[in-house]
Amino acid sequence: MVDTAPAGDGWVNEIKFDGYRILARIDKGDVRLFTRNGNDWTTKFNKLALNLKELALSSAWLDGELVMLGKTGVPDFGALQSALETKHLDEVQYFVFDIPFYDGFDLREARLADRRALLAQLLNTSSLGQVRFSEDFAAGGGDMLRSACELGLEGIISKRKDSFYVSGRSTNWIKLKCNQRQEFVVVGYTESQGRNGGIGALLLGVTDDAGRLHYAGKIGTGFTVETSHRLKEQLARITSDTSPLFDKPKDAQGIWVNPELVAEVTFKEWTRDGRVRHGVFKGLRSDKPVVAIPREVVHKMSFSVPKISNPDRIIDESTGLRKLDLVSYYELGAKWMLPHLANRPVAFLRAPSGIGGELFFQKHGEALKIEGLKQLDPAIDPGHPALMEIDSIEALIGAAQMNVVEFHTWNATTKNIEKPDRIIFDLDPGEGLAWSTMLEAAGLIHTFLDDLGLQNFLKTSGGKGLHVIVPLTPHDGWEMVKESSKAIVEHLATVIPSRFVAKSGPRNRVGKIFVDYLRNGRGATSVAAFSARARPGMGVSMPCSWEELPSLTSGAHWTIGNARQRLESSDDPWANYLTTTQTLRTAISRLTKE
Repeated sequence: MVDTAPAGDGWVNEIKFDGYRILARIDKGDVRLFTRNGNDWTTKFNKLALNLKELALSSAWLDGELVMLGKTGVPDFGALQSALETKHLDEVQYFVFDIPFYDGFDLREARLADRRALLAQLLNTSSLGQVRFSEDFAAGGGDMLRSACELGLEGIISKRKDSFYVSGRSTNWIKLKCNQRQEFVVVGYTESQGRNGGIGALLLGVTDDAGRLHYAGKIGTGFTVETSHRLKEQLARITSDTSPLFDKPKDAQGIWVNPELVAEVTFKEWTRDGRVRHGVFKGLRSDKPVVAIPREVVHKMSFSVPKISNPDRIIDESTGLRKLDLVSYYELGAKWMLPHLANRPVAFLRAPSGIGGELFFQKHGEALKIEGLKQLDPAIDPGHPALMEIDSIEALIGAAQMNVVEFHTWNATTKNIEKPDRIIFDLDPGEGLAWSTMLEAAGLIHTFLDDLGLQNFLKTSGGKGLHVIVPLTPHDGWEMVKESSKAIVEHLATVIPSRFVAKSGPRNRVGKIFVDYLRNGRGATSVAAFSARARPGMGVSMPCSWEELPSLTSGAHWTIGNARQRLESSDDPWANYLTTTQTLRTAISRLTKE
């Protein structure tokens, strides 16, 4: 949700429908309807499924919103709730706005405008009853929003015409609402003081990042007598002797319930102490998980992500991967990658003519016109132009637009530039080394570092080898950290000379692994987590868990062409990386004793 409507002709503006998000899967005449939770609602909406079957599509996934239109033709969430409860569902409408898959083709990286053109063609070929195409409008975002609010609609959705289909939140799809409205967890209720015997108010909660519930106030309007009784019956079945709230504010008084229900609420504003003011109940939702109902934040929106020039230019002849594929990868991976770029000096490897042409390394960006690119304090690198930092998606995509393929970062942050916060061991295989030996060697290093008391993390290099990362609490200086990493590598080479060498050079590592510790000096850089590589195939330096080590097929196991499913996963193999606290003192003490 954002605070500013987009201007210009680069956006599609649609109505924000007040209903349930539904994905329809069509496969050789079989139609299934799924909520965002993955619940199968096909049986509930059998007539709609039959309508979709009449499309006679061999295979497709359709994305849209299930709504009930009120008397004025405007989507009515309350009417939809009543229809679901009474099972009077023949008047429900399915407004379809996207088609991520069709006829065996994955369309997620096709332009939105092209996907919608195909969708309009497919849906306008016949009368489909409950199925409708979600039209977009030529009016600008601001005019569209004003009109939507005047008509009593919830708001609008604006989408970049050239955006990809992403299974998650993206700045390319934004929503603007006419009123404050969101879901809340029902944490309790009060009983009515009148004669109707229903509820008096619902007590509401929202979750924080850790999934803990916090009180968000109560609402006592929006219930009919019938709804009030029905809610009390539902709530009476899940009452609890204890509050589900993490905190226990004095103004939260009532009958507690287990946090199993989600309520849709409109309200005027948030109070300073985090309570909703003038809230109105709209209905219960069964399509959203109770575990993730945070307070919705309105984002300050800038529309400075650059338009990509020459998107179809081939940058890797070996695979046919395009500049568009690289930008798509960085756009999708930005939320994962940016924490590893922020507050660090960064250097670029640029490929203006593709990765098969001339490549050049760039540490200073004074001549680069990249929106959002930060220039750092020149004192970090005395006697040279200012170093650079990437800390926003605008700067990340802007760099990719300027043909940056690889991002390399220092081992310290600008917050404490003279105290490194990590060690990197680059496992570089010599000629003739079998990949199974590389896997074995990585496992040996992992065990050895564990024995030294150092938590360590694994990532692919995106090239030939693997990287083992040891996060540090910034405590020791550059020389101490570099010498410690050298001592660890020399110990490995001494104890297991059949596997490891501590000297660089092709002759020294034939059939062995050079564990490169030289990247741990001041000013040295290494490829950032999630960075693509300017090598045939365009591998990615991808964080992974140690449990995944045996399944890795190469240092380029993931590429910009196959990383989508990995990035769309909610699992983070480095979940504890940024919060790990440790120093080298105990490890070096143990090492010297050996």
